[in-house]
Amino acid sequence: MGTIIPRPRKDGSVGYLAQILIKRDGKIVHRESRTFDREPAARAWINKREKEARTPEGLEAIRSERPTLAQAINRYVEDSVKKMGKTKAQVLKSIKTFEIADRPCEEITSADLFEFAQELGKTRKPQTVANYLSHLGAVYAIARPAWGFPLDETRMRDAIKVAGRMGVTSKSKARDRRPTMDELDALMNFFQERQARAPRSVPMVKIIAFAIFSTRRQEEIVRILRGDFEEKHARVLVRDMKNPGAKIGNDIWCDLPEPAVDIIKAMKRRTNEDRIFPFNADTISASFTRACQLLTIEDLHFHDLRHDGVSRLFELGWNIPHVAAVSGHRSWQSLKRYTHLRQRGDKYENWKWLPIVAASSPK
Repeated sequence: MGTIIPRPRKDGSVGYLAQILIKRDGKIVHRESRTFDREPAARAWINKREKEARTPEGLEAIRSERPTLAQAINRYVEDSVKKMGKTKAQVLKSIKTFEIADRPCEEITSADLFEFAQELGKTRKPQTVANYLSHLGAVYAIARPAWGFPLDETRMRDAIKVAGRMGVTSKSKARDRRPTMDELDALMNFFQERQARAPRSVPMVKIIAFAIFSTRRQEEIVRILRGDFEEKHARVLVRDMKNPGAKIGNDIWCDLPEPAVDIIKAMKRRTNEDRIFPFNADTISASFTRACQLLTIEDLHFHDLRHDGVSRLFELGWNIPHVAAVSGHRSWQSLKRYTHLRQRGDKYENWKWLPIVAASSPK
């Protein structure tokens, strides 16, 4: 069954995106889309294509025609063996809603790609536009050698270069936001009171402390298995650690500072659950964000806890290799920005929450 989606164009007119999805034996065998100036023309095209695809010969004829960028993206998603990250999947899905996705692959020039970047830049930050081009570039990198789709990778490289020099894209700015002790106390009190009212709720008090002392991201925390923790060596296997080159399957052993070890030991095993922190990363993020809003704590993200944890290790006098063994940074270059820290000592040394987070959780 085909669908038609009206969408505004840059000149103020409305285009009609016609989409068809064909299944055989419950599996998707063909996706296709095209934009029309008039809705009746879009409906007529859908009816024609669906009629042509009713026979195996007709479907093969359709699939042998000039493929569009949207078809290349669909093939990339469908044939990807590795699990795709949520952000990448969302970006590729979003790209298919733009007019460039309906263009035949061989017709898309570097100028078209740069114009697409400029269109993205009207509603998105330069860092986000750079991510869009990067994820689309992954499709360009393999479409020709893998499936014979006529996407020219050099055109994508040229567009990325021009977008960078023209300021349409930029690298993400490193955040320097760290929670103050007052902000942390407010958060810990908030979640402790919630835990008292709802004992089976996510133990955010422990998770916040673990994120700081382990320097782990929220997605990494909820993936840790009991077998991934080695108390004797004070280390943990971080599965699918975020990395510019690879995320899925990028499993790294990382050292754990003593407070993080104590928190893991305090987490009781749940029935039929092998994860140490058997919770949903999105739930943790939403709880943290909502608490900050209620407490009027501005511009604090859960990820800032990792930054605070890494900063703490440098303030303890640790060197870059020692810190990297905890944080998991492969490139020591990215840790050099922490070496300017002037504060020394451990601000958490007598933190009143340390014995609380190290206490055993209720079953």
